[in-house]
Amino acid sequence: MARLPRLTVPGYAHHLIQRGNNRQAVVATDADRQCLLDLLAEHAKACDVAVHAYVLMDNHFHLLATPATSQGLAQMMQAVGRRYVRYFNSRQKRTGTLWEGRFKSSLIQSERYLLACMAYIDLNPVRAGMVQQPGDYRWSGYAHHTGQRTEPWLTPHPLYWELGNTPFSREMAYANLVQLGIASVQQAALTDATLRGWALGEPDFVANLQKKTPRRVSKSSAGRPALAANKTD
Repeated sequence: MARLPRLTVPGYAHHLIQRGNNRQAVVATDADRQCLLDLLAEHAKACDVAVHAYVLMDNHFHLLATPATSQGLAQMMQAVGRRYVRYFNSRQKRTGTLWEGRFKSSLIQSERYLLACMAYIDLNPVRAGMVQQPGDYRWSGYAHHTGQRTEPWLTPHPLYWELGNTPFSREMAYANLVQLGIASVQQAALTDATLRGWALGEPDFVANLQKKTPRRVSKSSAGRPALAANKTD
């Protein structure tokens, strides 16, 4: 069975996961982590991708991002991946592949899942037992969203701005949201949709999204979808 093309629609939030090949580590030092962040910042800007949240784990990383073009996400990830592999292989005196094939991604319904996805990303180090609190982990956007650090390359999503009328109120609201955690059903839905490449949202959202792309957007969308009259990608 042929592999479906990647589901990417400009103007929508996407959750991305890039893993190391065979779950191997993709970073060995903080210098590696900083290099990866610098490359993400550089190419997000060059490819017109707004990155809302991130976390760098030892053998994978997550992004929550909105592309302005249909090719922006793929172009960003390809550029980052190639340059980082050259850097990492040189540092580690190794050769060969580093990544587990192409990155995984899911288009999500922002109103329902975006803030949950941000919390899901920022809680990764806690779930992995690396830290007790998300603020204790240096390599995520949590500190930026809670006012502990400024990372100019991150672009707050409009739904984050709606958390409060002042920076302090937004930061406190987001910290409280993360502290509450996310339901296991949401966590499972975010993971499954991303690994499988489907859109995640309510039925009306998925149905309307299908009109924007000839690519099947969900497992339940059986058969060949009709071409949209005003296709955007």
